[in-house]
Amino acid sequence: MNTLLHAFLKRTIRKGSIEVVDSSGKSHSYGDGTLTPVRIQFNRPSAERNVILFPGLKLGEEFMNGGLDFEVGSIYDFMETIFINTEGRDPTTLMKIGSNLRFATRRLRQFNTARRSKRNVAHHYDLDGGLYDLFLDGDKQYSCAYFEDDQPDLDAAQLAKKRHLAAKLALQPGMKVLDIGSGWGGLGLYLADRCGVDVTGVTLSEEQHAVSNRRALERGLADRARFLLQDYRKVKGPFDAIVSVGMFEHVGVNHYRRFFDVCRNLLTPDGVAVIHSIGRFDGPGDTNVWIQKYIFPGGYIPAVSEVVPAIEKAGLKITDMEILRMHYARTLREWRNRFLAARDKVKAIYDERFCRMWEYYLVGSEISFRYWDLMNFQIQLTRHQHALPITRDYMFEAERALRIKDRRIEERESLKVAGE
Repeated sequence: MNTLLHAFLKRTIRKGSIEVVDSSGKSHSYGDGTLTPVRIQFNRPSAERNVILFPGLKLGEEFMNGGLDFEVGSIYDFMETIFINTEGRDPTTLMKIGSNLRFATRRLRQFNTARRSKRNVAHHYDLDGGLYDLFLDGDKQYSCAYFEDDQPDLDAAQLAKKRHLAAKLALQPGMKVLDIGSGWGGLGLYLADRCGVDVTGVTLSEEQHAVSNRRALERGLADRARFLLQDYRKVKGPFDAIVSVGMFEHVGVNHYRRFFDVCRNLLTPDGVAVIHSIGRFDGPGDTNVWIQKYIFPGGYIPAVSEVVPAIEKAGLKITDMEILRMHYARTLREWRNRFLAARDKVKAIYDERFCRMWEYYLVGSEISFRYWDLMNFQIQLTRHQHALPITRDYMFEAERALRIKDRRIEERESLKVAGE
């Protein structure tokens, strides 16, 4: 067995039960026998060497490419055990050097021009549409849900997320709303339907653009909800409200000031914007190298400390901020469970390597939100401080009203289905 890998596991794994079968067939055990047992089989010596020398990239690559397999337990159980044993510990000198080098060069990887942004979006969001149908909720919300209780109901939590955002926008019927990064149109259609507003959504994904407009037609909302294949920097205003969910992670640190300049210029004087994004608790950093290469090229999860200066320089005012802890960990767990349940269908669309790649992506993401320093934030912005009431009561009242409306519509649709 690779000497460095053996030394790392022996020194690190105090809790848990990890058995490693090396490429020569010899078994090695680590931990105190607690937690979920894991047995990992290395299929070639190079895999042992790679995962200890370049873990941020090579653990995922070796799992994808068959360099290692899990005979007992899963990649989730293995990574959870590693995180539990390393949580709060300082990284090794080698990891610090690699992290510092990536941080120093991160702006090059995040130089997201309009053309490069479209290419990056296509890499992830223009995959076969059937893939996302297999693990997302019925409305195809591909961002952090909002769990109002302990029930693991993904559809209910995604509906609650839309209510939560709508309440923060202080909408009135007839308002013009811009949805930056509108996905498959679910949020925009919800706002048009429930709040009676006129919605323009923009996306760089051709797949999402086609699906969004088709859904608007099918629901009879095309007259007040349209979706454009357009970069947010090309949009013409003004708008009474702007919402952006899960898109800011694709902007890149070089472009934060431009993003908020655009938001300010597009808002009416009394307009309100709400930005929903993944964030990091531990300050500025860089994107995991495996995620950057295989999942979200050009992407970056910002620290709030990086976002606020750009907001201030753009002349916008933060009127509310909320940190969502653990909601994304729960969302990702639901996605992962659904993905694994539909694994054979995913394999029929793509192949075994793709299945392993996406399992690793969902596992690593959930672990990061559950045990590491990731969260979600929602920042509400205005051009001046008199645009909104001075207490948050209006948010709670709007959310309660939308909850009642959602419940009535659900009951009406249930009766309709039962009658059919």
